[in-house]
Amino acid sequence: MSKKRLFGTFGVRRVANEEMTPEFASRLAASYGTLVQGTVAIGGDTRTTTPMLKNSIAAGLLSSGCDVVDLGILPTPAIQYAVRKYYDGGIIVTASHNPPKYNGLKFVDEDGIGTRDEMEIEIEDIFFDGEPKRASWDEIGKSYTNNNIINEYITEAIKGVDIEAIKDAKLKVVVDTGSGAGSYTAPYLLRKLGCDVTTINCQADGHFPGRDPEPIEENLQDLISTVKELNADIGLAHDGDADRTICIDELGNFVLGDKTFTLVEKAMLKENNGGTIVTTVATSTAIYDIAEEYNGEVIATAVGDLLVARKLKETNGLFGGEENGGLIFPDFVYGRDAAMTVCKILEIIAKEKKPLSQLVGELPVYHTVKMKTPCPDDQKENVMKKIAEEIENTTDYKLDTTDGVKILRDDGWVIIRPSGTEPIFRCFAETDEMEKSKEMTEWGISLVNKYLE
Repeated sequence: MSKKRLFGTFGVRRVANEEMTPEFASRLAASYGTLVQGTVAIGGDTRTTTPMLKNSIAAGLLSSGCDVVDLGILPTPAIQYAVRKYYDGGIIVTASHNPPKYNGLKFVDEDGIGTRDEMEIEIEDIFFDGEPKRASWDEIGKSYTNNNIINEYITEAIKGVDIEAIKDAKLKVVVDTGSGAGSYTAPYLLRKLGCDVTTINCQADGHFPGRDPEPIEENLQDLISTVKELNADIGLAHDGDADRTICIDELGNFVLGDKTFTLVEKAMLKENNGGTIVTTVATSTAIYDIAEEYNGEVIATAVGDLLVARKLKETNGLFGGEENGGLIFPDFVYGRDAAMTVCKILEIIAKEKKPLSQLVGELPVYHTVKMKTPCPDDQKENVMKKIAEEIENTTDYKLDTTDGVKILRDDGWVIIRPSGTEPIFRCFAETDEMEKSKEMTEWGISLVNKYLE
């Protein structure tokens, strides 16, 4: 299969109005519309350039003969929900957690799952080497709006949990949507669940004045101090397009995404007497421990939430996700979904009648260390091949080459994988001791450096 020229792991992201211009977006949308030839939903996040790009992709789609339904400004999973239920495809205008100057287009198929590699290559072939279909004047698509999706999405998410149990728990919640698309959903969802809600950065603003859209610990210091100050039960944060959720426990501790994943996995397996869990090769061993304990089976894919979503659909899986706070509930949305994640975590706290710190404390403990190192794109393949050969020929460690090189040792694992978007290798290791994880990550980095020309 030929190599992709525009698409990353999910969609196309560029600096807005430099490469990601209206002309670029319109032609890309027309190339997609050429293949879909149906009704396409569009929507986007709160970035300053989203309305401009939304208008240009609408024009591109209409010119290819597609009908267009504009859903407005709303979270990525709300658009995926709508497409799966009502439409033939979708284009989401967002750059997710990237800084404000970026924007991007995420393309989804009729199930609301990110488009397959084959389709992305076809879109690129039309974009670069062909000509998008241009409908004649009397066959141009029609344009509609649908402003009901946000309310429907919130209502349907709440139906998936025990709302009375959550209301009875009278939880005090602080939510920080980072001025992103979650500003239109998270506070309202939480109030419908009967929570006492305090909001931070919940005014939609494409300059992201309160914090960077990436919900990492250093960007969430205001949320952490507010949770402590108010003696709240939980702090919740979303990224720019509100498909990921990060939790702060009642003591003000930042809870890593794979802990949230493990906590929800445990609840889902208990409720359903087992089931198939899908995650990536880069996720914690805790996921496997919990599956073993509660009659689950784990399938690991290469890194990328749409690969997890697609595998969940193929296997009729119960639940899935990644280690970055992106959890997938396939009965609701085939993609990372913050609304359902929030509902589920609050339901667990309410039903177990335990604080979040205690619930997390009861999970298996592993320590992960992550590092990255530069590597030119044209050397990535060779470096991986050399590392795999060395491990196979000189050690008895197990190898998993689903995505990059994952080396499984008795005391833990290390994964060395090339970034799909930058000239770097990411390396992370997990063991039961922090110091050991650090050593193993450094060893992984040294293997990359050893084979750089």
